[in-house]
Amino acid sequence: MPVKIRLTRQGRKKKPIYHIVIADSRAPRDGKFIERLGLFNPNTNPATIDLNFDKALDWLQKGAQPTDTCRAILSQKGVLMKKHLLEGVKKGAFSIEEANTRFDKWIKEKEAALNAAVSKLQKAKDDEAKKRLENETKIKETIAQEVAKKKAAAAKDEAEEAAPEETPVAEVPQEAVESVEETPAAEDKQEENAEVTEETPAAEDQQVAEKPVEETPAAEDKQEESAKVTEETLAAEDQQVAEKPVEETPAAEVQKEEVAEAEEETPVAEEQPAEAQSKNVAETAEESSETAAEDNSNEEEKKDS
Repeated sequence: MPVKIRLTRQGRKKKPIYHIVIADSRAPRDGKFIERLGLFNPNTNPATIDLNFDKALDWLQKGAQPTDTCRAILSQKGVLMKKHLLEGVKKGAFSIEEANTRFDKWIKEKEAALNAAVSKLQKAKDDEAKKRLENETKIKETIAQEVAKKKAAAAKDEAEEAAPEETPVAEVPQEAVESVEETPAAEDKQEENAEVTEETPAAEDQQVAEKPVEETPAAEDKQEESAKVTEETLAAEDQQVAEKPVEETPAAEVQKEEVAEAEEETPVAEEQPAEAQSKNVAETAEESSETAAEDNSNEEEKKDS
């Protein structure tokens, strides 16, 4: 029965790992095998190959047939090259020492090419990482600039908002200015009221002093009434005297005395209305001054508020 060098699949979904085995060609892919030669992992770059070189060479010399993938793996590891050189030694083309030197030289060249490919891949990876880092730094710088612009705009907006907030304070003084513009008139009115209050007592005193005759009509009426009363009493006394001249004389004298006392009391009655009027004038002046003071206090409270 023919024997093959082939791969059996292991690993997980979309991450396969293959074992290099010696198996019967009639056996299933992942079925029974004769011997395991190594491991092949294609998930890395470059692919990872772990191979038992001597066993692979022995099975090749015995006639095992590798599959295409296994042939590439064996060629990369130098198993096929070693077999070719040993066949040349059997034919007598060169000695075993020459075959070994040629194989060592080939292995060195193969490893140098593989290392160059690995270094190239690593360099490309490093360059890509460097470019990514540069792009990230640029993005960070642009983001920082945008953030700085936003902060500056926000600060500007806050300053603009703060300025309108201060403007109402400037508007309030305008109202205060209007009130202040109005207050001089009020003060002038207050001053005028004060002057009027100051002038009114003097004017009233002058009026009282200048017009005593105008304020005494009631007293004059009383005097006229008292004069009429005296005339009537005199007329009655004359009649009584005419009728009873001796007996009624004392009563007439008493009535005369009462009339004299009434005439003496009339000046007091004339003086009392003037004093009462002066008191009334003083009271009105005090009330006007109190009302002016209250108005001034109310206007000051309005200004303070």
